[in-house]
Amino acid sequence: MTGKLVEAIGVARHYRVGRGRILRALDGVDLVIDRGETLGLVGESGSGKSTLGRTLVGLQMPSRGSVIFEGQDTATRERAVLRLLRRKRQLVFQDPSGALNPRMTIGATLAEHLRVQGWGRQAVRERIPEILEQAGLPSPFAGRYPHEISGGQRQRAVIARAISTDPDFIVADEPVSALDVSTRAQIINLLRGLQRTRGLSMLLISHDLSVVAHTCTRVAVMYLGRIVELVPREILFAAPRHPYTAALLSAIPVPDPPRERMRRRLILKGETPDPSSVPSGCRFHPRCPMATEICARIDPAMKRLAPGHSAACHHSDEVPALMSKMQ
Repeated sequence: MTGKLVEAIGVARHYRVGRGRILRALDGVDLVIDRGETLGLVGESGSGKSTLGRTLVGLQMPSRGSVIFEGQDTATRERAVLRLLRRKRQLVFQDPSGALNPRMTIGATLAEHLRVQGWGRQAVRERIPEILEQAGLPSPFAGRYPHEISGGQRQRAVIARAISTDPDFIVADEPVSALDVSTRAQIINLLRGLQRTRGLSMLLISHDLSVVAHTCTRVAVMYLGRIVELVPREILFAAPRHPYTAALLSAIPVPDPPRERMRRRLILKGETPDPSSVPSGCRFHPRCPMATEICARIDPAMKRLAPGHSAACHHSDEVPALMSKMQ
């Protein structure tokens, strides 16, 4: 089956902070994730990536807008529908140590998760060895505590919990950032294998563009609570059309030392603005090397540039020339 599985329509997530200010963690996000697709979500820390992921799986509710899952508005209050929605959408946390109760064995953690979703005792007992094996852990690991296994094994346990209810959609929030380099590829390959064999849709949140390149079919670039570019993976590295995307690519080191020394980088001005004080017009314009007068006045809408490729930039046609200067 193909077609859209998850859809965000004008999703905002605002928080009231001191003295009447509003922190705009998400500020009008439109996004579609298709069945069986792995979509990458990249951007600097504080751009709203994790908030969007948590909102899509229902851990947070939008302040405005809608999240649609399999054609169903997730704001429903029907208990049976809510239980199904919880089972079908799961989250893999960034820090496996913080995601597991240190006083519970891995098996007890998995059993608790399944019982909350309505599984019976016998079904839980039979299910735990199956999901441990699917996550690459021997069944005896059910009797171990988190501190008795490695970081990579803890993340496998977190993944086992996420897949235990047979979800259709998983958000993997920086799933390898807390792991050593030798373990990262193993976890990414595990996620890729599960996505293929189960037909999962996945949102992979990462600040590492090499992880995204290895795993995803499309990439959404996020800045200050908004998606500023949505692009097929192969076009992302060859022909981005937003200057912020170009800056992210510029930060990736080249594995050729002489070329790396000669390479020009796109250095952004200043810091990311406070999300409680979003600039007028294009929110990226105070840091943008291409900004003109119109950028400070008018907030650019997402513009379709090619099939599957859109960007929110008044000067998207000029970005290729900017990229050529960084070669």
